[in-house]
Amino acid sequence: MSPAGVVVVGASMAGLRAAEQLRAAGWTGAVTVVGDEPHMPYNRPPLSKEVLAGKAPFESLAFTPKASTADVEWRLGTKAVAARLDERAVDLDDGSTLSYDGLVVATGMRPRRLHCPGPRAGRHTVRTLSDAQGLRDELTRPGVRVVVIGAGFIGCEVAATAVGLGVTEVTVVDPLPLPMVGPLGELLARALLGRHEERGVRFALGTGVAGFEGDGRVTGVVLGDGTVLPADVVVESVGSVANVEWLDGNGVDLGDGVLTDELLRVGGRPEVVAVGDVARFPNVRYDGVPRRVEHWSIPTDTAKHAAKSLAAHLAGREGEVAPFAPLPTFWSDQHDFRLQSFGAPALGIDDVRVLDGDPDGDVLVGYHVGDRLVGVVALGGHAMAAKAARCRAELLEQTAPAVPSALTVQGASK
Repeated sequence: MSPAGVVVVGASMAGLRAAEQLRAAGWTGAVTVVGDEPHMPYNRPPLSKEVLAGKAPFESLAFTPKASTADVEWRLGTKAVAARLDERAVDLDDGSTLSYDGLVVATGMRPRRLHCPGPRAGRHTVRTLSDAQGLRDELTRPGVRVVVIGAGFIGCEVAATAVGLGVTEVTVVDPLPLPMVGPLGELLARALLGRHEERGVRFALGTGVAGFEGDGRVTGVVLGDGTVLPADVVVESVGSVANVEWLDGNGVDLGDGVLTDELLRVGGRPEVVAVGDVARFPNVRYDGVPRRVEHWSIPTDTAKHAAKSLAAHLAGREGEVAPFAPLPTFWSDQHDFRLQSFGAPALGIDDVRVLDGDPDGDVLVGYHVGDRLVGVVALGGHAMAAKAARCRAELLEQTAPAVPSALTVQGASK
């Protein structure tokens, strides 16, 4: 076994931020980061936009690690295959084992794939740099016909990018009646649909996919009602699957990512924390229900808090860290407009009010639970996005957690 220290499993943004924040929190011991991709951590949101459009090379995506992490060991191109939490050990696919004093789970998500009859060639996902590079090569072929399955963030972004590249036949398929209606609600989803259609994107909504046509390579997408959409390229954007299989057999709740407590600790073990998309944590700012949050801000927010929690435990300073209470934020650039959000709009989806502007133009809407504003979303240009940002102080005030500054939840020191 390698000497003990802190092992970070996952070398994406969350893993990098965890290593940086451990140093910021005072941990001076060894840190080893394990990741299955060969690349150093890079920024993923541009993959479905700038990279796919050919406007951003890989060098522009790579994060620059802080000087404090110069002594961190990076085990890239290496995958964790098992963890033995009682023994404080992680087994890697190269046959080696890492022992640890502290473990950070940062393995993130992978794209969900459709299990429908038909060929696999010509079907793409967008999660890694190689995914985006391979899809771009396909989208730049003359006369290509593209079907995007899934009208969520990635699906809508890919559709917009494809149109921007000059693809004349782009169709988005989704079983829901409107694009992004789950996170945004009907008012904004309907406005979003209109903007995409005005720019040439077609939609087949309220139907699923039954299969794929083609001999060796996709030539068509068969919908649930029997309609066949001609397709040379298919992009599957149908959700994510948490990379948690390596944690099986440890008595940890892996039902939807990795369940944590208010300090991002896993399974009641103060020496194990989870960060990034894979963490399912309670947010005392809202209702305390554990949820995963797949927003760009979450890797940094979770890493900062989990590092404090883990460093305090390793130093014997239990009970010094307050419950995790982030104010999530996300944005999505599509065509020539932006969606900008602060807070948790999905919690107030049943009470959506226009705060500024008009849904037919630039608009700012608020999401409410009772009299509390719990989230805002702007749709339009930068001026309206700036107005959403100015709501941040009000959101922080109206969702301020009613908890003491030091942790008093079950399992923590008083």
